Amino acid sequence: MTAIPCEIKDPSLAAQGKKQIEWADRDMPVLAQIRERFAKEKPFAGIRLSACCHITKETANLARALQAGGAETVLIASNPLSTQDDVAASLVHDYNVSVYAIKGESVETYTKHVNIALDHKPQIIIDDGSDVVATLVKERPDLISDMLGSTEETTTGIVRLQAMEKDGKLPWPAIAVNDAQTKHFFDNRYGTGQSTMDGVIRATNILLAGKNVVVVGYGWCGKGCAMRARGLGANVIVTEVNPIRAIEAVMDGFRVMPMQEAAKEGDVFVTVTGNRHVIDKKHFEAMKDGAIVCNSGHFDLELNLESLAAMSKSREQIRPFMEEFTLNNGRRVLVLGEGRLINLAAAEGHPASVMDMSFANQALAVEYLVKNKGKLSNNVHVLPAHVDTDIATLKLKAMGVSIDVLTPEMTEYMNSWTIGT
Repeated sequence: MTAIPCEIKDPSLAAQGKKQIEWADRDMPVLAQIRERFAKEKPFAGIRLSACCHITKETANLARALQAGGAETVLIASNPLSTQDDVAASLVHDYNVSVYAIKGESVETYTKHVNIALDHKPQIIIDDGSDVVATLVKERPDLISDMLGSTEETTTGIVRLQAMEKDGKLPWPAIAVNDAQTKHFFDNRYGTGQSTMDGVIRATNILLAGKNVVVVGYGWCGKGCAMRARGLGANVIVTEVNPIRAIEAVMDGFRVMPMQEAAKEGDVFVTVTGNRHVIDKKHFEAMKDGAIVCNSGHFDLELNLESLAAMSKSREQIRPFMEEFTLNNGRRVLVLGEGRLINLAAAEGHPASVMDMSFANQALAVEYLVKNKGKLSNNVHVLPAHVDTDIATLKLKAMGVSIDVLTPEMTEYMNSWTIGT
């Protein structure tokens, strides 16, 4: 058999990785049904696809679905600390998927892997943060003519795509997968909420009950983090720049205040904004001795770690995924997971059952691009509402949950203006 091109940590981890992939597959029934259909219909036959994702056991099952549909797929990691090395090994050894991902890879290696993904001359890109898309447009414009479109997994990437569209620089249709209701309502809220607290606890082994946990940003990810932190007994403080979200946080029972005030009270800080330097130098200066800081947004730049390093007289690795910075004023700040996604750096990311819906959306978004080749404008699109409904219906069925259906009389009433109350 021809060797599969790859760059992974250790091929000998494949056996354990396969067990992990199969374990996740048990809890991903919607994606499994899509994979079975793809295997029969081969909608991606001859399509070159490059995917920049967190290389987890759940992502592996997305890769299996795409491969079953006939896609010629290359996978790279979307974050230096999010790769599960045993899963990467199994994808290569057991499923013949080219993977370029190593947990702890340097920024230079990550950049190299982005260009390897582009060397594949993709017709479709699955992106998580839009690094591959942006690199292609800025540095490899010769590849634009091959592209059918791209899909985007996360809020940060959608913001970048919308900025490209606004500047007239988006050269193909892009699907905002994260904006599907069966994605952000569940993945971002329940997935990020649980996996973030899991990462914090694994990295620190602290008791969250009684701690002041500051959640920076109250989007769907922030809602999930605040919910789960409160469930563990924490006193939750929310910071926001959006007045409507701030009111929502107040109505949900959380204290809301500016970051500068929260910095003085927080024991644990979690950023989930997708923006840069939301915890900055002045905030680090105001923190208590022993404050713990982490990020569950997309990029590590949510924390101004360069300023933190510059204002520190020493730094020391205390335990895996925990580095202590001793400030010039003597107070200590602990940074988890190098400021990268704590739920993937120190934990395993979202549970398979929620990624089942997210990756069902990804798989169907790729199919939508292929089926609508040449028909979609070069804009950011959301999947049709019926796709969301179909995914939710399949998920409910897999969970053994039944719901009501409208009677003909109900349907008539909802669609008529002539029938009175």
